Amino acid sequence: MKIRSITYFFNPKYPLDENALRTAGEFLAQARSAYETAGYEVQTTRLATIPFPKLLDGKVEQAPLLAQKLSVMLKQIGVAYAALGPALIEFPESYTVIPEAISASENIFFGGVMADRKNGISLQAVKACGRIIQQASTITPDGFANLRFAALANVKAGAPFFPAAYHEGDKPAFAIAVESADLAVEAFSGSQTLDDGRRELIASITRHGQAIAKIARSLIPDPQLLTFNGLDFSLAPFPDDAHSLGGAVEKMGVPKIGLHGSLAAAAILTEAVDRADFPHTGFSGFMQPILEDSVLAKRAAEGVLTVKDALLYSAVCGTGLDTVPLAGDLTAEEMTPLLLDISALAMRLDKPLTARLMPIPGKRAGDAAEFDFGFFANSRVMALESAPLNMPLGGSESFSIKERH
Repeated sequence: MKIRSITYFFNPKYPLDENALRTAGEFLAQARSAYETAGYEVQTTRLATIPFPKLLDGKVEQAPLLAQKLSVMLKQIGVAYAALGPALIEFPESYTVIPEAISASENIFFGGVMADRKNGISLQAVKACGRIIQQASTITPDGFANLRFAALANVKAGAPFFPAAYHEGDKPAFAIAVESADLAVEAFSGSQTLDDGRRELIASITRHGQAIAKIARSLIPDPQLLTFNGLDFSLAPFPDDAHSLGGAVEKMGVPKIGLHGSLAAAAILTEAVDRADFPHTGFSGFMQPILEDSVLAKRAAEGVLTVKDALLYSAVCGTGLDTVPLAGDLTAEEMTPLLLDISALAMRLDKPLTARLMPIPGKRAGDAAEFDFGFFANSRVMALESAPLNMPLGGSESFSIKERH
């Protein structure tokens, strides 16, 4: 198990407050040292700001310059990545600037809100996110820029996993994101019963979660100045079989993830995270990034795991659809229905869900999907069974869906 990220949440003001950025960098360096001393590998340190439309006081046309300036500052303070938060439904023009802002740097992430409790589901925002994904897919020849954008549904502030991370308010906070799919693999590798495996997994998550939280609390000099949000103990994978959540599902008895029984396994794993005793934040559940998981990538390449399967598992899992390789010629109108489904699931089930879709230029369904990126496994482009929506779902209104009790 590793720490994927220590994420520091704050309001850096605009123009950027260099003192606030230096304070953030110093805290993250101290936190990294504390966790590494305790035996935890820390992969990255990251910053997350308030949503950029608010940071810029509505002057969203300055987002590309903001991304460029923040990218330069990150190098100076020794931080790997930053998220400038999502475009907001209240600022419709904020969606249109994101592709250019992504182009302006290599380490700045963005989101786009499709649905939240205040506004309901905005069909206009859902469509705007589809356009962002289509436009961002053309920034580089391999479509890789969409790694830095996710469409968000019912996602609250304070989640440390990117691209969903953003902050609220002026008081700084921090949270921990872990890479822990190997705990699930280990728990079910030798278990003869579900109860045995689940007990071992819950105990392991609790042990690490409490140890990580104890260190986090020791890093706070004054609770009036800094808040610990908690841990997002999503069972995030790494692209080898020992750290594959798809592999954990198959250890549980499903011959291949994508076959029936997979949803039950995803529900059991997510519920194990819920049962574990540690301070929860963010998604904290089953994470299914297709390209970041060797077994998921393999089953997607075989055609056993489909986009519809991943959407189905989103009903019981943590994050939704993530790093899904799609055909490069998909239009925004063809991706919009999938984004709408994600939004409806999130609002009806009252859970946070995201969609990070990756159309690859020049590729069609079934073609090889290969990226020169250490966190991705090779796979194939997945088919998307979708067509543009007709009226009235094809409109631009907003509507509410009451959560199910």
